[in-house]
Formats: sequence, C-alpha cells, structure tokens
Amino acid sequence: MTGSRVLVVGLDPAKLEGWDPEPVQAAIARGRARCEELGVDTDWCLVTVGESPEEAIVEALTAEDYACVVIGGGIRKHEPLLEFFEKVINLVRQHAPDAAIAFNSGPEDCADAALRWLR
Repeated sequence: MTGSRVLVVGLDPAKLEGWDPEPVQAAIARGRARCEELGVDTDWCLVTVGESPEEAIVEALTAEDYACVVIGGGIRKHEPLLEFFEKVINLVRQHAPDAAIAFNSGPEDCADAALRWLR
C-alpha cells in the first residue's frame, strides 16, 4: 500500500500499572510484522494517559499525512478512559481531517482494520 500511511494510537503497555506488559508487547510486535507483511506503512504512537498524551498524539498526527488512524482497544474499551477516547477522536478530526478512523480488536489486527478503509 505504498503512499497510504497509517498511524496506530494506543496505550504503552510498558507504562500500565498492575499488569505484565510482555503479552501486549508481543502482540504489538506481531501486529507490526503483519503490517510489514501486508505492505501497510505504519507508525505507532503509544502513549501513557498521565503523561501529556494529547501532545504526543498531536505530534504524531502532524508528522505525516495519514490516510488512516487506527485507535486501539485499550483506549476505546476501558470505560474510565471514555473522555480520553473522545479527545483522541477529536484530535484526529482536527489534526488529520482527511484520515479515515478505524478500530482494531487487538494489536495484531491493526493492518486489517486500516485496510478496511484503504482499499
């Protein structure tokens, strides 16, 4: 998919308290490999909610011209992060208004989520 860049926005598993990051990091590695396998040019923006994530997301969104932004389930599915999820959606709308927005079911299917909108 040359020319169609994708940004994946998710939570940094290494900085989440109370759980082992290794399974999620391994899933992210498999997701990155799948993106490469399918030829999806992908950048990853992994943030920590307590460390100015909005700034990091805006920086990532404005670094390239993205055709699609995939928002991860860690941000979307955890109800205490609902307000943050809303902020992420609005940041995408503001800073990458031409990008499609996609949702994955886990780190391994980011490429598949993006491809639904890039085809």
